[in-house]
Amino acid sequence: MCIKKLFVIFTLLASSCNAYARDAVVLQDLSGKSHGLSEYAGKWLIINYWATWCSPCLEEVPELVALYDDRKGKDLMVIGVVFDYETVEEVKRYVDDMLMSYPIVLGNKAVAKQIGSAEVLPTTYLFNPQGKLIKVKRGIVSRSYLETVMQEN
Repeated sequence: MCIKKLFVIFTLLASSCNAYARDAVVLQDLSGKSHGLSEYAGKWLIINYWATWCSPCLEEVPELVALYDDRKGKDLMVIGVVFDYETVEEVKRYVDDMLMSYPIVLGNKAVAKQIGSAEVLPTTYLFNPQGKLIKVKRGIVSRSYLETVMQEN
């Protein structure tokens, strides 16, 4: 019984530390605007890791753009984090060509350490309106997949 109580206490402490760490996460987008994850309390937050050379990333961008454009002023925020790029100019051209309307952050080890692994591209992190990470999806996502996960949670 004592071990069970210790496990529960440890789990609660660990989750409160994780919540605090997410509150401290601030990402700067290509336009220089800072995005603190705590700013999006009360909204679904999608953080999508991608790369300019990644064909599955190319496939999911229109889905993410449509979802963001339909719900951005209501209950949703999307932040794209680009990894493994050659130049900022290359990223900006890609963002412009793909009509990516949501903020784009240049990814690095510090970003991955704060949010999560970037070993597989694309990878999508979905946080609920309370700021809890509810889903990590490695591989391509669609708008309908994300909406289904949001409805179920």
